[in-house]
Amino acid sequence: MLIENNTMLRRLHELRSEHRDLDTVIERLVNHPFNQLQLQRLKKRKLQLKDEISWIETRLIPDDIA
Repeated sequence: MLIENNTMLRRLHELRSEHRDLDTVIERLVNHPFNQLQLQRLKKRKLQLKDEISWIETRLIPDDIA
């Protein structure tokens, strides 16, 4: 369980880092209309990262309600 948590924490860190990097790239591309396709792809990837981050976070946070 501890090894699995460490692996998930490491993956979470990687995903958050990539998510932040995409924010920067997307900000630059917004001002260049000729890059709309690339912008759409990056935004889609960013949403995928957000979903995976949420999925990992729900597994790392104990269920205190039960």
